[in-house]
Amino acid sequence: MNGLEHNLRSVQERIAAAAERVGRDPAEITLVAVTKMQSSTIIRAAYQLGLRQFGENRVEEAETKQPELPDDIAWHMIGHIQSRKAGRVASLFQMVHSVDSIKLARRLDRACEGRILPLPVLLECNVSGEDAKYGFATDRWEQDDAQRSALWSAVEELVALPNLEVEGLMTMAPIVAEPEQARPVFIRLRRLRDALARDFDRAGWHQLSMGMTDDFEVAVEEGATLVRVGRAIFDPDQPATCKI
Repeated sequence: MNGLEHNLRSVQERIAAAAERVGRDPAEITLVAVTKMQSSTIIRAAYQLGLRQFGENRVEEAETKQPELPDDIAWHMIGHIQSRKAGRVASLFQMVHSVDSIKLARRLDRACEGRILPLPVLLECNVSGEDAKYGFATDRWEQDDAQRSALWSAVEELVALPNLEVEGLMTMAPIVAEPEQARPVFIRLRRLRDALARDFDRAGWHQLSMGMTDDFEVAVEEGATLVRVGRAIFDPDQPATCKI
């Protein structure tokens, strides 16, 4: 078994174990392999091991790699999107995790006119309140009436866009010393998703994209349906059995 296969199998086993610890079916969790800075050759090797869901952070990288890879790959846009690139994103990706503004959503909606099916999107939420992070401000949505009202107003418009299908939320947890420190962020995102699902039943809200190499097991325990893992799969110097 080569290093890539070992790492992948180990990540898959850890996802399954985390799900089983909280009584979840591991089949509910989709592993999105983050291929930022990875070559098409490495991505093809991961494909041959059974992966079909891949995540890219930059439009330019996706444009370069996709023509060289199998057509049945599902590509996830997981990075920040400049509004002027919305049309390119709409043509390249099967799901967008990082819709972080009304402006971007409107641009994507216009770019998707004529599609047979709406583009699945997730709303990126900054539940940690970090200044450096993108996303809808949601760090005080339970206590701050103004923040909650602003978010609810935005979501009301977002779920009405005809060419987008809002399927849930995404967040990035802070970089912390121990994975357990990220748990409150994942809990807050799940609570927010549940509240939005009660008030906006037009959308599906079944997806929670949260958890990366350093904290994906905690994210799974708190309800993640999509985990975005790169380093634990592709870094030959970091065995997947190391500390999450």
